[in-house]
Parts: sequence; C-alpha cells; structure tokens
Amino acid sequence: MRIGIDVGGTNTDAALIDDGGRVLATVKSPTTEDVTGGVAAALEALGATQVSAVMIGTTHFVNALVEAARLEPVAAVRLGLPATAALPPLVDWPERLRQVVEGAVYLVHGGHEYDGTPISPLDPDELRRVARDIAARGLRSVAISSVFSPVSDESERRAAEILAAELGPDVHVSLSSEIGRVGLLARENATIVNAALRPLAGRTVAAFGAALRVAGIDAPLFLSQNDGTLMDVAHARRYPVATFASGPTNSMRGAAYLSGLTDCAVVDIGGTTSDIGILAGGFPREAAGEALVAEVRTNFRIPDVLSIGIGGGSIVAEDGSVGPRSVGYRLTERARVFGGDTLTATDLAVAAGQAVIGDPSLVAGVDPGHSLKLIAERIAEAVDRMRTSPAPLPVVLVGGGSILIDELPGFADVRKPDHFEVANAVGAAIAQVGGEVDRVFSGPREAVLSEAKSEAVARAERAGARAGSVRIVDVEELPLAYLPGDATRIKVKAVGDLDLEKMNA
Repeated sequence: MRIGIDVGGTNTDAALIDDGGRVLATVKSPTTEDVTGGVAAALEALGATQVSAVMIGTTHFVNALVEAARLEPVAAVRLGLPATAALPPLVDWPERLRQVVEGAVYLVHGGHEYDGTPISPLDPDELRRVARDIAARGLRSVAISSVFSPVSDESERRAAEILAAELGPDVHVSLSSEIGRVGLLARENATIVNAALRPLAGRTVAAFGAALRVAGIDAPLFLSQNDGTLMDVAHARRYPVATFASGPTNSMRGAAYLSGLTDCAVVDIGGTTSDIGILAGGFPREAAGEALVAEVRTNFRIPDVLSIGIGGGSIVAEDGSVGPRSVGYRLTERARVFGGDTLTATDLAVAAGQAVIGDPSLVAGVDPGHSLKLIAERIAEAVDRMRTSPAPLPVVLVGGGSILIDELPGFADVRKPDHFEVANAVGAAIAQVGGEVDRVFSGPREAVLSEAKSEAVARAERAGARAGSVRIVDVEELPLAYLPGDATRIKVKAVGDLDLEKMNA
C-alpha cells in the first residue's frame, strides 16, 4: 500500500492506495503553520502503518519564496568572462527578494559556446580568491552558473570541486546544469533560488520524516516534482525548486488516474483559486520557455497552468459577481451555511442543492442561479483559453470546490470522478519516476535522437525507476537554423515505475 499526501494552503489531503490501485481511504486535515503538524494529523486519521512508501507534495518551498521568508543568502558565481559582464546575476530580481537572497555576486572566467567550445579557460586561482571572500562573508549557500552549461557542464563541475575544497563540506553548492535549461539568466535565477532554499529543504524533509516516525510508519519517503514524477529525500534536499508546482501537477495526475483519461483538461477548484491545465499522455503539458515564480524569471520544468480567482471560499458581491476575494481557510467561520455573515460560493452550491455542507436552512432564501452561471462561464472561458485545438476536449473536475460546477457551457463531456476532492493526494500516491534531457545536440537527426532518448531512460533508472518499465512520453525537436553543424535542441522525457527494492538497497 502507498500513502499520498498533498500539503495545500488550506487543507492537507491524504489518500491510502493498495497495490492494485484502489483508493482505500481518504482524509482532509487542516494545514498547520509548521506544515508537518497537518501531515501528522492526516497520517493518524488514515490509521495505516504497514505501507510500502509515502509520497508528499508540498507548497512549502514556493511559499517561502513568495513570502521572501526562511531563505538563505547566496553567493552567486557566474562563469563566462569576458562575456556576460553587462548583465550580472540577480539583475532582474524584484528588490525585496534581492535584498534577502543576494549575499555576494562574482563574475569569473570559464563557460562554453553552444557547441562546447570554451569561452575562456577556468582560472583556479581566481576561484580560490572567490572562495576566500565567500568564507569571509560567512555565506553557506553557493549557486554556480556557466554559459551554455546544459551543453557542457565541465566548467561548473570543476568550479564546484575547487570551491568545495576551499569552503568545506558544510557549504551547499547548486549547479545550473542540474536545474535549468538553455537560457543563462533564467537558468541562473532558478539555481540561485534553489541555493537559497537548500537549508530550509533539509529542515523540512527532516520534519516530514519525523512525522512518519510519530505515526509509526517505517517506509521510504518521496516528494513530488513539478512534472508529476518522484524524487527521494536526498534529491529533495538538493533540489527544492523541483517541488514548486507539485500541487497542481498532483491534481492533474490524480484526475487522469481517477477518470481513466490521459488527454483532457483538468479544472482543480480549491478554496481560493481554480487551476486549469491540460493533460497530454497522462502528464501535464509543460509551460513553454520561461516561467515567473514570485516575479523571478526561471526556466526549470513547470506545468502550464492558468489560475483564476474562483474557489469555494470566493466572496459573492451584491451584484452577483464572484471572487477574486476569498475567505480562504476561514470558510467554516464566515460562510453562511456555517452561521457566518459572508455569502460565499460554497453557500451558492448548497442553496442550489449541489452539495450538503453545514446547515442548508441558513441559505434557504438565496437565489444561486445567476452567480453559479457566471462561475461556470468564467471557468469554461479559462478552459477554452488553454486548449490548442477546436477538437472536442473532455473536462475533469477535481478539488473540494468542484461542487460549484455541474456543467460547463461549450463542453459536452464534463466528469467528476470518485474521490475528486482528494485527487491531489491520489496523484502523489501514483506518481512515477522520471528522467529528462534538454540540451543542444549536433549531428545526424536519428543519431542524436537515439542518444537523447537513451540518456533520458538512463536518468530515469538512476533516479529509481525499475529497469524495463521506463518509456518515452515526450519528444520535442527545435532545429537551430542560425547555428552551424546541424545543431538541434532536443527535449526528451522518460518515466517508469518506482523500484522500491532499488531504493531500499
């Protein structure tokens, strides 16, 4: 059996799934300020201790970035001189975040061209001087980025060795070649964010482990990644940015599993927002290019999600409009069905007979028709914005707030599967292990495609996938016509089933 847990801003959802894929039990528990309290309560409510693995999805790290709290000052080291000097690291960050994260910035020699040709030789003495300055400033997190490191990571790895030897084992070093994609500034930003979160990641993962021990569970712990796959706790400590979008991703993966659909639109309606995404082959469609996270441009893997301000806690105005203001986690205090004085979207659903929550007699005089119609129209419009084809598209509704919707105008196939309210936890429980390649290749098309696919499969197996279960789920080619040598940017994604025997070895 597996336990899947999703830690949201309002509730912590948990689901117990047996080896045959059946959902045996589900629970919702209020999310606590320390995060792990809600996890412990959810585990206690499930009451299962003999499980093979526990999978957790959390918004804890992205919330820390949004709040500019619990972050570590970072030494940002860029390898690329004499190039790139015009735009130093953190140049495009919002000032409030920059003040918290910027420990020191260093531009040094190194880096490569698109074809792996060195820009300039790495200078070990220069890096040792940088290390002495980092030590003098008392900085314990280092982010190393190099020009075109997804093509050649040689400079970054050598620089990491030199800095680690000078600074000692207690310093965290993050490499951009392991985190982001082609595109220096956005990849560098993602690496700096990762470095700033490394100490928090260590504390959070340790707290999750403690919650399992308190619940009497002796099983491997995994965290959900942005692309719907899993990482072990050692990987989570090193790459906390990989969890940023695990919430909506888990919901979409859970929607696919519960509905039996692999290609559809998913609408996850929570307490404050509705998140709309598209599933292709059972996995979320990824955002193209760069993504803004807390106003910082990044280019790591993240699902393409559109969020609108409609949820179960959305406040209904006098003119019948709904949202974007919400009562959030205070729904059970302020909603009319719970004796409060605020008319919310949940009150509308109860008044329309679409849900039985609280005391329905308290909204007996409410006419929900106009407002619920507006909600359905806005969500239908959002789904329409996300589609890329006029072909019929099934829509799967999940999340506790999906009681607001019975049908969507313009969409004939709208489904609300069993256990829809905890699809996020189900998505965490059924997650697989993935490997991805995204870099520039040169050479004949068939040869470089085969090389990229083999590398993606190998990465999935190294991450814990069972040999023989890995399959290629996405291939994208982008010929770079302005570069010589048949240069092509190739993105390949592979996924496979988790091999617990390998992880326990």
